[in-house]
Parts: sequence; structure tokens; C-alpha cells
Amino acid sequence: MLSESEPPAAAANLPSATPPPPSSDEDFFSSVSVASTSSTSSPSTPIPSPPQPHPEVPISWPEDGTLTLAWVTNLMLAFDWSSKNLAPTELPSVLPVAVFDRLILTGSKILHKEPNCVHIDSELGLGKDSRVIVVGDVHGQLHDVLFLLRDAGFPSDDRFFVFNGDYVDRGAWGLETFLTLLAWKVFMPNRVFLLRGNHESKYCTSVYGFEKEVLAKYADNGKHVYRKCLGCFEGLPLASIIGDKVYTAHGGIFRSIAVTPAKRAKGKKNRKIVSNPDVTALSLGSMEELLKARRSVLDPPWEGTNLIPGDVLWSDPSMKPGLSPNKERGIGLLWGPDCTEDFLKKLNLKLIIRSHEGPDAREKREGMEGMDQGYTIDHEVQSGKLITVFSAPDYPQFQATKDRYRNKGAYIILEPPNFDIPVYRSFEAVTPRPKVNPYYDFEDCIDSDEELDLASMAT
Repeated sequence: MLSESEPPAAAANLPSATPPPPSSDEDFFSSVSVASTSSTSSPSTPIPSPPQPHPEVPISWPEDGTLTLAWVTNLMLAFDWSSKNLAPTELPSVLPVAVFDRLILTGSKILHKEPNCVHIDSELGLGKDSRVIVVGDVHGQLHDVLFLLRDAGFPSDDRFFVFNGDYVDRGAWGLETFLTLLAWKVFMPNRVFLLRGNHESKYCTSVYGFEKEVLAKYADNGKHVYRKCLGCFEGLPLASIIGDKVYTAHGGIFRSIAVTPAKRAKGKKNRKIVSNPDVTALSLGSMEELLKARRSVLDPPWEGTNLIPGDVLWSDPSMKPGLSPNKERGIGLLWGPDCTEDFLKKLNLKLIIRSHEGPDAREKREGMEGMDQGYTIDHEVQSGKLITVFSAPDYPQFQATKDRYRNKGAYIILEPPNFDIPVYRSFEAVTPRPKVNPYYDFEDCIDSDEELDLASMAT
């Protein structure tokens, strides 16, 4: 049985003087671990790295409250360095709670103001020189995320990023991973878009490690940090439309919520009319319904009138035609190629890019392609394609079987003029990973692809 449970390296003494933080992606990544990549465009070769410098720690919040590239890259360097040189309990010496509070508050304010579906188009500066990078699940695999950012290039005026959620759980650095991406969001709010995954919820984080990770790292302040993260998760948008042709979301498409008004009792003129959802007839939802859905719930409901968030976060494609309840997960939908065609045609789209399924999930899905390369083309229909992208290589970090999946991760590049022809880039996991204990019982824990404990979610 494979184990990654050796204790972390002994804490290193911080130097009395540290060099200035890197000012560009090239400077930052001249010293961190790298992995190999493969692409449908052009291959690249690994670059050897010199010894890693110390970051400037503890991190302080800028006096004027404005983040810079140097601040964000120093944060990345600090998280990378601390994961290799400090015990997890020493993270507050790198990122003090007060600085965490400023970052999470600033990021939350930005996210909560965004619509359920963000539009990335010419009004935001998407143009003939732009590229859009779409990233799938990363699940706390910090070092692979750092490599991905280096390989794709940092966010910039002409380089947009859309992350499809599942930043936390299973991997040991969910907090550092999410805060890294949140810092990029704060620094470049109109170039970095963070969507919500099904693991950005109270239920999943209590089962798959993130809650315990935060409590372990921040001790007495752990509950405070965890609550602030949950509040931030509630603000994450559900979906994006890129260049008017590409829909991205964590799980996928969603149903229409048909409502039937209840009859008003005789003689009760002022009684409120309550609408009842008709959950028996399933049909595809509209963009208007998506925009009106209430996303600010810690655990999306599987019943009632607010079903769209659960659909967007938990649904899966199938090779069987039609739209049906996702009985395997206990929430969300299963949809076939005919529904993909209808959805694309209805919204005048060319691509659906979703995530949500890694190699462990795909192993159980009859008729669905495996996730060895980090992406699959699930449906090819007249109007376009449905693609699944998964960006956590060698997943899960802690695996309760002797033979690991050793899958590659991948991200997708969308290029002008129409941003509707995907370029796939696969990459290997960064090795070696720092040794660390898991924050959940990965041997006995139920698989998130199996039926959920709905009673636990409700409470």
C-alpha cells in the first residue's frame, strides 16, 4: 500500500536577511521544481533548476492595500518554500492571520459582486492578441499548480485564466493553493476567474480534508480561518462564457426549474402564493435561470427550488441519451450527447469545458474515456464538443491502492479569433512531492463519486 505519511522536514531557521522577491514568472520559476509537458501544439523539455532562494517572510499586507506582481510571486515562493522546510503548524509564521484576513476579505468582496455566470469578452479586453487558459480540478496539489502557472505563463493583459473549481480537499496544500489563486484574482480581477467546484462546500471540506488541514495549520485561529474560507467559497461564480462560444463550469449543464403556482385559498386575499417546483419533468435550463439561481449556499441543495447550483457543480456526462437524475452521486444530473447538442444550439455555443472527474471517477464510468492524459473529449455533436479537463496529475495525492493512476494533468488554451478551438497541454506531476501526513482517512473515506450522505449535508 502506497503511503505518503512521513513527517515533514524539520523547521529551518529563517535568515536574518533575504533577497528581494522575484518580479516576473521567469525570475520566480528559475528556482522551483518543474515537470515535463506534452502538447497538441509544441512540446517542451524540463528545465533544470538551481537552489531555491528564501522568500520574504513573514508576509505583510501592502500599506496601500494594492497587490503587485512582486507581492503575489513572493507569496507563491513563500508557500513553496514553507511546504518543503517548515512543519504545517508553522504556516502562520509565513502568512499571519491578519494578512490572511485582508486577503480573504478583499477577494470575497470581488467574488460576491460577480454574476453567477461571468462573461469573458471584448468588454473585458479579450481580443486578437489574447489567450484564455482553462484549468480543471487541482485539489490542493500546490506544486503542480505552481508549475502550471509557469508553463502557461502568468496572468497578464493578454492572458486570461478560468479555473473550474475544486481547489481544496484530498491534497495537503488546499489552503495555500486557494490563497495563491485568490491573490492572483485580487491582483488581476478582470484576467483571473475562479469558479466554484463541488468541493468548495461545507460537506466536502469536512469529509475530504480541508477543514482538518486548516485547523492543523492555524490551531487556535483555525476555526476562524475555515469560516472565512467557507464565506469566500459562497461567492465563487458558477460558470463562465468565453468569447460568446465556450461555456465552462465544474460539473456541467443544468435543468430548468418549472414552477407551478399554488392555489390561493378562498377568503385569503393577502395570503402569499407559494410556487412549487415540478421536479418530475426534466428539461435544459436557460441562461436567465442560471443568472437568477441563488449560489450563496454552503451546500447546494438536492431538492427544492434552488437546484441549479447543485446541477452545475455535481452533474456528469453520459453516453446514454437524455437528461436524468445523477443517482450515483445523489445530486445533479446525467446528460447524454443529445443534451449537449441541444445546450450548444440553444445558447449558440461551440464548446462545453467541464471538470469534476479524475482518473478514479472515470475508472467506474462505463463507456467513458479514462483520464490518463488529463482531458477527454466526451461528446462530439453537430454543434460542437463536450470536453472534460482535469489538472491534478498523479491524483489523488494519497491513494489507498498499491498501483497509482499516475495520470497526467492538463489545461486547455483557447486562441483567437473565435476562442472555440481547444489546444490541449498535458503535464506530469512535479516530483518529488514534500512528505506530509494526509488530513483525512483516505483508506476508509467514501469516494465522492458514490452516493452522498445527504442527511449530513442537510445539517
